[in-house]
Formats: sequence, C-alpha cells, structure tokens
Amino acid sequence: MIVGIPKESKTEEYRVALTPAGAAELRKHGHTVVIEPGAGDGSGFSDREYLSAEAAVMEKEHIFTMAELVVKVKEPLPPEYDLLRENQALFTYLHLAPNRELTDLLLRKKIAAFAYETLEKNNTLPLLTPMSEIAGRMAPLMGAFFLQKVHKGAGVLPCGIEGVRPGKAVILGAGVVGFNAARLASGLGMDVIVLNRGIERLRTIDEIFMGRVKTLSLTPSNIQKEIEDADIVIGAVLVPGGRTPILITRGMLKSMKRGSVLVDVSIDQGGCAETSRPSTHDSPVYEVDGVIHYTVANMPAAFPRTSTLALTNATLPYILMIAEMGIEKAAIEPALRTALNTYQGKLTLPALQKNTPS
Repeated sequence: MIVGIPKESKTEEYRVALTPAGAAELRKHGHTVVIEPGAGDGSGFSDREYLSAEAAVMEKEHIFTMAELVVKVKEPLPPEYDLLRENQALFTYLHLAPNRELTDLLLRKKIAAFAYETLEKNNTLPLLTPMSEIAGRMAPLMGAFFLQKVHKGAGVLPCGIEGVRPGKAVILGAGVVGFNAARLASGLGMDVIVLNRGIERLRTIDEIFMGRVKTLSLTPSNIQKEIEDADIVIGAVLVPGGRTPILITRGMLKSMKRGSVLVDVSIDQGGCAETSRPSTHDSPVYEVDGVIHYTVANMPAAFPRTSTLALTNATLPYILMIAEMGIEKAAIEPALRTALNTYQGKLTLPALQKNTPS
C-alpha cells in the first residue's frame, strides 16, 4: 500500500505522523511511504533521515494523489479538502463531533476515515492515551504560567510558600488527562480536587495519591462550589467520539475569581465550558469575565519530539494493520472498526451518529 505523510498545516503544529523508524518498518513490510518535504523538521527529523529509511519525499499535492492511506496527526483543514480523493483512507485525530463541515466532506467523498481518538482495545483508548498523558501533564504547567500577573493572572504561586497557602486546582474528569493533571498539580504542591461521575476512578485516585488529592462526585452543585475559589480549573472530560458536555456555564464562570485560569483540555471535542473556543499556540489565551481561558486544541504540539515518538509508538501497529489488510478488511477488523468514523458515505461511529443531526 502507498502510505502518505503530509506536513501538518494546523497553526503551530510541529508533530509529524510517522518517524523515520516507522517509515523503515513500513518499507520492511513492502509498503511505500511518501512524505512531504520538511514534514519532520518540527520534531527534529530531517528529510535525509526519511530518505535513508527509503521513503520518497514529494510535494503535498502528489502525496494526496498517490496515497491510498493518508496518515496525519490532526484533522484536515479547508486548504486540504480538495486534495482528498474519493474513496481514499485517512488515519488521524479527527474530532468530528464539533466539526460538521469536515464530517460532510468525508461523507461526500466517501472517505474511510479512521480516528485515533475513538480506537478502542480492551476498554482503553490506546492511540489517545499518549497524547492525553502529555496534555494532562501540561495542563497544570500552563495554568501556573498564566497565573503570573504579567499575563493578567491572579499572581498566585501554585506551590505557595511557608506561611502562605498554595494555589487550588480543580480537575473535572478522572480519566487519563485528569489523572495526569492531578499528578502534576499535586507534585507542584497545589491543593488538588478531582471531580468525576464514576466512583471507581475516584477510588483509584484516592488509593494512589493516599489522600493528597481530594475527590468529589461531578455534579453541577459541586462544580459551582469548587470553582469559586479555584486558581486553576482543568477541563478533562471525554466522551469518545461525542461532544463534550458543557459543565461550566457562563453564569458559573462569573463566580470564579478574577485572574484564575481555565485550561480546557477537552476543547478538541467542543470544550466543557460555555465560553470555550479553540485557540492556538501563537495566541493561546483569551479572557472572559476576568477568567483567563487556555484552550489550545493541539497542546502536545508544544513538545513535538516527545509527542511524535510517543504517537508513532502507539499508531504504527495499526498503520501496518491497515496497510497489510487493505481498507475493506480493515473496516471490519474489531479494533479498527471502533476507529472508523465514516465509510462509504455513511457515519459508522455510534457516538457520532447520536451527536450529528441528519
């Protein structure tokens, strides 16, 4: 199979979908890899390294023309829409729930669209997990950075100091993002509270952190009470393939402290605050009612070397699976079937069918 790796076009997206080692592995199995010039530069991989791995380096238009399977990091953007061919296969982070325009395009062109974030295996999300770990660990760090007064933050040092209370971090969701955010926020010395709907995840957090991280049920009243005096609020709720529920209304936001920071990691799926909208690494924050919103939709791109290596480690076995099986067989393979969002002009993901009006 011909596997195409275009350079990412999202603002400040420095990751690449495949490392040179990954390209070499595909070549070893008899597949052709075509990659856009400079695609790996942001992650520290040169064109020379890809050529040494026997990949062909060619321009984006040729990649989309030749490739049977296009592998990316982030969803196609409007300048790439016309490049996608009918009945082509696409494997990337899609996040279609809040993106009707792209959903319609994939349906119209009958693209076999496999999404990293919905692929399930043994009740886990193995392709989402590494990026969620990175985003979760980044969230308290970004919150701490923008708490600085120079960034219009409240001027609270997250770890506090002798005789002065530390900052308070409220984390909504106890999945991979929430757990990793709690780990970092606790390590910074913050007063950390995690809210979640399922009691089992809260029990796990309580056992692992031995009481250093407090837990509460995720209810509107608990959210309202806890965010009022929070310094950092982290949105870490995930509905695989579906739209993130709104947990913080505009009214709730008004009760938060001026200069507090909302880090909405769930922005890829629409965001968990009514006031959240996607931002970019070159303009990461905006202010609403005195609350600083950090809503970058591709947070791990800030650390592309680590992110690219972790992503290829996770995705390569499935890229190989699609290439070896072919699209038709891959579409019915159990694990890959959970990743399939659109196929032959139809929505194939239940959560997406539920959240996308006809």
